[in-house]
Amino acid sequence: MRMQNKIYNKTSLLFGLGLLLCITTVHAQDPLKKQTIEITSSFKPELKNAARINFVAAPPVPDSSKPKFSYNIPVTSLSLVYQPLAISPLALNIDSSDKWAASNFVKLGYGNLQTPFAQAGLSFNNGTNANLNILAHYISSKGKSPQYQEYTDAGASAYGSMVTAAKQELYGKVSFGNDKYYLYGYDHSAYQFDKGDLLQRFLSFDANVGFRNTEPTEFGLKYHPDVKLSFFNDNHDGKEFNAVADLPLEKAIGDALSIKLGVNADYTQYSRSTAPSINNTIVTVPFALQFKNEAVNIHGGVIPSWDNSTFKLMPDLLADLKLGGEGLIVQLGWLMHYDKGSYRRFASINPYLAQPTQLLNTRVNETFGGIKGTFMERFFYNAKVGLVQFYNMPLFANENVTAGPGGGIALAGNRFSIRNEEKLDAFQMHGEIGVVQAEDFSLTGRFNWLLFNKQKTEPQPWGITPREFSAALRWRILNDLWFKSDLFFFEGAKYEYLKDNGDRSVGTGRHPVDLSAGLEFRVTKQFNLWLQANNVFNNKYQRWNQYDVYGFNMLGGITFNFSK
Repeated sequence: MRMQNKIYNKTSLLFGLGLLLCITTVHAQDPLKKQTIEITSSFKPELKNAARINFVAAPPVPDSSKPKFSYNIPVTSLSLVYQPLAISPLALNIDSSDKWAASNFVKLGYGNLQTPFAQAGLSFNNGTNANLNILAHYISSKGKSPQYQEYTDAGASAYGSMVTAAKQELYGKVSFGNDKYYLYGYDHSAYQFDKGDLLQRFLSFDANVGFRNTEPTEFGLKYHPDVKLSFFNDNHDGKEFNAVADLPLEKAIGDALSIKLGVNADYTQYSRSTAPSINNTIVTVPFALQFKNEAVNIHGGVIPSWDNSTFKLMPDLLADLKLGGEGLIVQLGWLMHYDKGSYRRFASINPYLAQPTQLLNTRVNETFGGIKGTFMERFFYNAKVGLVQFYNMPLFANENVTAGPGGGIALAGNRFSIRNEEKLDAFQMHGEIGVVQAEDFSLTGRFNWLLFNKQKTEPQPWGITPREFSAALRWRILNDLWFKSDLFFFEGAKYEYLKDNGDRSVGTGRHPVDLSAGLEFRVTKQFNLWLQANNVFNNKYQRWNQYDVYGFNMLGGITFNFSK
């Protein structure tokens, strides 16, 4: 066995050496052949999946709080300082019960007191930023008794405006008026006058131009310059020129605070052939701060003023405090302003006046407190009480009381002279209430009561109505049927007259109730029929002493609409 193992080992050794020799020989014969290594594998490289963003929103956190919404609803009521009532006993309220939506129309009518009526309106616009409106009217009446109870009112106006690309609104207006009265308020059995001697005609021409920015500037500034020119004259020798320049500015400081500043100059020249010209000028420079948020609206300022070079610093304080939202607002105020003394303003109050001999501006000082508000989206109210002081108040008294010796029209008492009351104190109560349902229904009422407690120069407030009440109903009964009605009541004013023995005495006018009513209904798309009745109760009363108003009168007609 050992022998065999040795032989096997030798044989294996020889075989290995022989194999090594063969491999060496083969490589020696092909030394230029390249060596290669081949690797086989199933591995495939891949990128790792990117992490994706989860877009599923988290559920909101439950909010049980009650949302609060703020609304700014304006109170549709008026708060006016008293002025003598500008009622003409000859004027007729004959307007229809509701304004048409149409802008181009002709309205014609006639009444039982020889009352022709005409009104026309035209409107032009380019549909974007410019418009022009033209309106003309005419009405006259002639009563049966007393003689010369006649009245005419005619006029025309044109108004145009344009908004530029820079958000500037430019506007202008021209108007013309012709009012004619007759001084019929005298004893026709005792005096005889020619009709031409009783004529009282007033002609007026007005021009107005201005512009304003519809949006505040980048600095929060609002401006509105305005200029007015007017000419007024009668059929005698009275002529008046008036020019007013106004420049109000408002600067916003934040969301709640703003500054208001302005300059206003009002110049009047009144001339007659028998007397020197009268110049009357008022210049005011109002300055105020206004703070307004959801709870309060406070306007506080002063108005330096010059009344024909007489300086007066006037208060301008007004506060609205919301105690119950828009439903209950407490109002407090201390305000002072001027009513311009001009022939035109005096004639608008009493058209039967004699030519004034002086022009004095009336300064009104009002201190008041009250409440107002709007509730249920339809009802509004306004009530206030306060003290009012009138300085240089014009009062109207029959001329026969002050006329000297002689005769003629002055002693007939059918003209009113203007008496100046240096200071008139009164306690005022004012109220308004109403309900408005869009354009279908409205019922409003207004009450004003002045309790005069002190006069300085005159024994009585001649010609001023101390109590007034008015109510107005507008009702669209059907789509094509409208109804209107107006009710007036006022306490008669004090007047002075001469007794048979020549002594002066004080009288009080009647306390009348005057009701008017009207209907208008559509016949076709372009035609309407209307009917108006005035002084339905046929009450006999006098707004101005010795001047009876018309009794019951009625007129009616058609309205033609030619809008597209």
